[in-house]
Amino acid sequence: MGFDFAQPWLLLLLPLTLLPLLRRRSDTLPFSAIAWLPDDRAGRLAGLLWRLFAIAAMASAVIGLAKPGHSGGKVLHIGRGAEVMILMDRSSSMDATLIPRDVKSGGQFNSSLPTKNRVVRELLSQFVAKRPDDRFGFMAFSTVPMNIVPFTDDHALVQAALAATAIGRGLPDTLMGKALLAAIDQFAGRDYSGSRIVLVVSDGGAQLDEATQLRIRTGLARERVGLYWIYIRSSPNSPDLMQESGGQYDSVEEMALHKFFSTLATPYRLYQTDDSKMMATAIAEIDRQQNFPLSYYRRVPRIDYCGRFYLAALLCCVGLLACRAVQLQAWSTQPSRFGRSEA
Repeated sequence: MGFDFAQPWLLLLLPLTLLPLLRRRSDTLPFSAIAWLPDDRAGRLAGLLWRLFAIAAMASAVIGLAKPGHSGGKVLHIGRGAEVMILMDRSSSMDATLIPRDVKSGGQFNSSLPTKNRVVRELLSQFVAKRPDDRFGFMAFSTVPMNIVPFTDDHALVQAALAATAIGRGLPDTLMGKALLAAIDQFAGRDYSGSRIVLVVSDGGAQLDEATQLRIRTGLARERVGLYWIYIRSSPNSPDLMQESGGQYDSVEEMALHKFFSTLATPYRLYQTDDSKMMATAIAEIDRQQNFPLSYYRRVPRIDYCGRFYLAALLCCVGLLACRAVQLQAWSTQPSRFGRSEA
């Protein structure tokens, strides 16, 4: 970062600040004998200060208009964490109630239970809050992926995006393939600074064609991105992805997607959750695992010094008024100093 001016051409007005040094006709008083005039040291000092204040006020105003400051730059930030792209399912199924395991097994249903969207939103908000060194991106998806927040270290922006997912209702479809490709593309062209993961939170899966599978596999390997899937098993009829292959759920979308992810060359972890407690445990496990050295350049905004120069110009104007007051006070006492009497 270096000191510069946003509008340097305004500095061409600086020569005008010398105008107060020019003598005016009102500065010359006709007297037949200057020796008769008393010594007015206060007046001469006030006149000198008046000119200095006038020059300083004009110069400060001109420099302020030129917008001085330090240009924005980049500062190396070193910490521990990861670059995390949060890919959150925002389909209509996420607006359903998250039923605890005891209720699924025959317990009493409570209508005040939170929705899956609310539980996910609150847990992800806590996850973001306790990882100050991470760089987060946030995408939501249903029919199409929505890139809400590109990678940033401004966690308040990510928190605001998470809070915004509480507005409205989702669309019926869950197109996981397009969403994953869009999330991987967010890493393209970025300098590799440490661990990278795509954190998918969804209660559904997808049947991906071979072309989409190849693009996902190639993209994850090219960008060196790991994949974490928090699968919300929302009902007893939902497939159990922890069971051995060959079960009755092998043909459903969730199991097909899990089997494909298991063949990736890049790291993949599945967290199957049945209720909010298991989801919190999954988030905590990811938090413990992704704690590697991370370094990146943080952009620093431009520092503007205009206000300081405007304040200096204002203070100089106050000094001008004080000098003028001293001169007026001196002129008001001149008859008595010249020895004149009222006849």
